[in-house]
Amino acid sequence: MTSVNLSKQHSSAQQALMKLDGEVDAALEKAGLDPLLVELVKIRVSQINGCAYCLRVHTRDALAKGETTDRLAVVAAWWEAPKYFSDLERAALALAEQVTSLAVPERRTFDDGSLTDEQVSAIGWLATVMNTWNRIAITSHYPVAP
Repeated sequence: MTSVNLSKQHSSAQQALMKLDGEVDAALEKAGLDPLLVELVKIRVSQINGCAYCLRVHTRDALAKGETTDRLAVVAAWWEAPKYFSDLERAALALAEQVTSLAVPERRTFDDGSLTDEQVSAIGWLATVMNTWNRIAITSHYPVAP
């Protein structure tokens, strides 16, 4: 298969996804979710999908927003480092992993009461959109700059 930049080939689809991304950002803000948590979810979804481009972008974004290198270093194994992440963060990361992996049967390991219904919906949409962005970047072979 040849390498095609999906964003350029069908720019109207890219624009529609960007609009959806904006709607999800608004839902995350309305749900009261911390911007650092949002970046951690984007990073974790990108780790699972193996999207180097998105990992680089969102790691830089997280650092710029004040995230620590210690937490970024262990987010790939967040369940092994519970002192680094709050109950809400662990629930959000578990939910994002569930949406990304689509485990069958449904695990619902995130459902410990830490997240409101509004937060579950917002994070579910975030993981869905992030999965889409990862697939576009990987398929398009976006370059990863140092």
